[in-house]
Amino acid sequence: MNILERINDIFRFSEGKGWIERTPSFIHDYKKSYPKLSILEDNHSDIREECEKLLAYKEKITNMEGLYGEMTVGGIHDIKWKSFVFKSGRYVEKNCEMCPKTAALLKQIPRVKQAFFSILDPNQYIRPHQGYYYGFLRYHLGVIIPNNNENNKCWIRINDDPIDNKNNDDDSIIEGEKYHWRNGEGIMFNDNYIHDAENGSDEVRVILWIDIARKFPWPLEILNRLILKLAYFIPDVKKASKRAEVDFDFKPKYT
Repeated sequence: MNILERINDIFRFSEGKGWIERTPSFIHDYKKSYPKLSILEDNHSDIREECEKLLAYKEKITNMEGLYGEMTVGGIHDIKWKSFVFKSGRYVEKNCEMCPKTAALLKQIPRVKQAFFSILDPNQYIRPHQGYYYGFLRYHLGVIIPNNNENNKCWIRINDDPIDNKNNDDDSIIEGEKYHWRNGEGIMFNDNYIHDAENGSDEVRVILWIDIARKFPWPLEILNRLILKLAYFIPDVKKASKRAEVDFDFKPKYT
């Protein structure tokens, strides 16, 4: 059993004892604990404008597969899925310069550990899987959602059943709850639960994906801070910021 699995067991044990709250499939009232996320929703139009300019260079943006080396090669990442990374432990300043408004907004939000535009091509399906660490909560902002999801073709689905998750039963995803992204709207969830996602439309779907350090009571808060700090010394994770740098000459232009 590796160190993250041992730490996850501590968090799960704490949930069982009632020392920390077990999260639902989707956390709709996240602003109670993470109020500054409203900054992103209030400035969706600026974020979308910068993202639309980037999409003209989409083929040169980093593929999700291989972003974290062996950790992301193949598997669920082996689809037409790209990531324009703002932060992976540290800010990728070269990328931030290309989207200065979005980067400035992100830098106002505490506890952000990872942030990027998740760019999923048309008719792509992300197979059921579970996250690797309980110390994060994930936030999605709908940036470019085709037709604002009028046909409900862009979604994420989560099964939060404890037994299904303990058994790693990916087939149980059909019992999950779906959320349909909307432009300018945010949602938070625990990615350690079994989940899948799809862009079933004929257009590109983009969300702003943020991993936030989950808030815990002392001393779990100290433990989580330590683990997250050490995580970015893992070789493949440490190299991700460099791999994420875009290799095209682009400067934002505003009228």
